[in-house]
Amino acid sequence: MTLQSAFDDFVFTTLAAIPGLLGKLEYVAGLREPNGNYVHWGLTRIYGELAAQEAAAHAHRLVFSRVLKTPVAKLLEDAVISSSGLKVRPEPYLDSLFRRVQELTPEKPGRASLLHFNSVLHAVSILAKRRQLATRPTS
Repeated sequence: MTLQSAFDDFVFTTLAAIPGLLGKLEYVAGLREPNGNYVHWGLTRIYGELAAQEAAAHAHRLVFSRVLKTPVAKLLEDAVISSSGLKVRPEPYLDSLFRRVQELTPEKPGRASLLHFNSVLHAVSILAKRRQLATRPTS
């Protein structure tokens, strides 16, 4: 008998273990197959297919929404945290995310949300590159 919902389990156990908000977004988006279904073996095994699908889709929308509500300066800091979990620098990490905007968005995000997300990722990517140039040692 489970004591929490599939959504709570996914958010408070699985996503909690992933560093950074952008890292969480990338992870949950990576669970989605081209047909739109999310694949998470553990959730499906414990809660069933429908509950696992709903939990992952809901979490995807939630994390996406949080990214859109987060100030750009905090997302820049988050890019450092999220990329460190993958052992890459923030600049190429953000470039990779920017190239995969469609993949990272939940289904039917709305045109305004998609444009906002695209511009946020672009802005954070540019700021990260400028920060790298500004802190590069001169010798």
